Amino acid sequence: MDLDKLETKIKIKFKDRDLLQSALTHRSYLNENRKWPLPHNERLEFLGDAVLELITTEHLYQSFPNPEGELTNFRSALVNYKMLSDVAAELELDKYILLSRGEAKDTGRARQVILANALEALIGAIYLDSGFEVAKRFVDEYILLRLDSVIQSGKILDPKSKFQELTQEKLGVTPHYKVLGESGPDHNKQFEVGVFVGDKQVAAGTGPSKQEAEIAAAENGLKVSDF
Repeated sequence: MDLDKLETKIKIKFKDRDLLQSALTHRSYLNENRKWPLPHNERLEFLGDAVLELITTEHLYQSFPNPEGELTNFRSALVNYKMLSDVAAELELDKYILLSRGEAKDTGRARQVILANALEALIGAIYLDSGFEVAKRFVDEYILLRLDSVIQSGKILDPKSKFQELTQEKLGVTPHYKVLGESGPDHNKQFEVGVFVGDKQVAAGTGPSKQEAEIAAAENGLKVSDF
């Protein structure tokens, strides 16, 4: 795999090429390639998620006088898996991610999550290899530049916030969420979450994480609510 092209595209030359390769190695690939010498990307994803959140939060704090709740919505709109998967697709990360044959066939939400996670792992690898300022420059160039268009599109308020505003306005209560079930292997979990108003389940949703399942449940709740 020619990682030189990716380094040219992102304008970053890795001192430790193994970090870059590891960031692009999905857990499923190791299941079919037991002798692969590098770890999968989940630890780097964990680190990259934190680095991305710090950079985004600092930028929003410095750039906007808005209250904390609004800044949280801005951040959510910038770092959700759909936005990150779009950035990963723009960088053509799918050409470089090592996957099992089965995972390589996935499309839709599952593929978006893989792309988003790989982007976060890449950010983690950049941070370890080149430091905070280089990671910040990468996030500025590929993620934070999308903020203006996100604000102008009016998509700042996420479905959970919209549903909460609706229930508080109409009923004076705050909705809550419960995990209804889990399925799938560890590397491809699917969660089912219900959204409740009081004791009544209004809707349910599924997703590759509890957070995404809650968002899906809120989206479905907005569709069926008649209060």
